[in-house]
Amino acid sequence: MCRIVRRSVRAILLDEDDRLVLIKRIKPGQAPYWTTPGGGVESTDVSLEAALRRELHEELGAEADRFTQVFLFTAPAGEGVSVQHFFVCRLLELREDARTGPEFDDPSRGGYLLDRVTIDMLSAVDLKPGGLTEFITSNKEALLSV
Repeated sequence: MCRIVRRSVRAILLDEDDRLVLIKRIKPGQAPYWTTPGGGVESTDVSLEAALRRELHEELGAEADRFTQVFLFTAPAGEGVSVQHFFVCRLLELREDARTGPEFDDPSRGGYLLDRVTIDMLSAVDLKPGGLTEFITSNKEALLSV
């Protein structure tokens, strides 16, 4: 049995127009890619949902509701595996001026641009991790019903 060396939470975050709220990552020397908002679960988080609420506030200045866990992604990491828990949820509020964290204070980490993409246009972006685009497009109706 593999040891979990990192556990994180990520949001398949839908806005009022059924668009995905994504983060476009721009790193020096790399092609841009998109990711869903979220991050690592901390020891002080009382639940996975609490961790995701904290991450949404830090990364987007966002509040959301209707959290439902829908997808797990596991990948090799060091001496074990990294597990990402994906939740679908609905955006209530987003305030870019409330974003906080080291990623916004250190320009060497590159850019973290907010982007909104319809599910039908998702194949036009390089969404990480692999397999997430297929999951979202294959389950479009169920995800939009949240």
